Amino acid sequence: MKLVVVSAGLSVPSSTRLLGDRLAAAVSGRTPAEVEVVELRDLAVEIAHNFTNGFPGRKLSAAQQAVTEADGLIVVTPVFSASYSGLFKSFFDVLEQDALAGKPVLIAATGGTARHSLVLEHALRPLFAYLHAVVVPTGVYAASEDWGAEGLDGRIERAAGELAALMSGLGSARPAQDDLAVVPFAEQLAALRPAG
Repeated sequence: MKLVVVSAGLSVPSSTRLLGDRLAAAVSGRTPAEVEVVELRDLAVEIAHNFTNGFPGRKLSAAQQAVTEADGLIVVTPVFSASYSGLFKSFFDVLEQDALAGKPVLIAATGGTARHSLVLEHALRPLFAYLHAVVVPTGVYAASEDWGAEGLDGRIERAAGELAALMSGLGSARPAQDDLAVVPFAEQLAALRPAG
């Protein structure tokens, strides 16, 4: 099987690419897959030219083919102005209209603060639903404070299991009962009160 990671990170190293790599490793650990990474920053000029002349360059054409032929996709974007990056959106704008129809997709994003975590639900999920992809139930958002913190690994594993199950044709993966512990909101608020 072929798993393609589309990363819209702009810096080197990039937390966006790091999240994509961690997700890909988790999926590959559950189902054998050849992983290919598409770095959109390397395609920015060709994407812009595709908009103006209607033809993809050689690298962009190869990236489009990889995405179209993939058995599963992991798409990761940094958050800019409370949504996905323009480069991320532009890449999916230059794909063939039905390129993602029925394709399993895991959505993920990175940002400086947890306040942007809803970008998965208000921006990415609707975009891929419009493109007729099959988006796994669990999206993964990583804020700066999430790296090395409790919880990120569990979200990565849960989402990877869901994508691996779809890629293998097993339908949606059912998490184990203790897979995701839910902390009541009252307890979360109590933990924020100053000790006194």
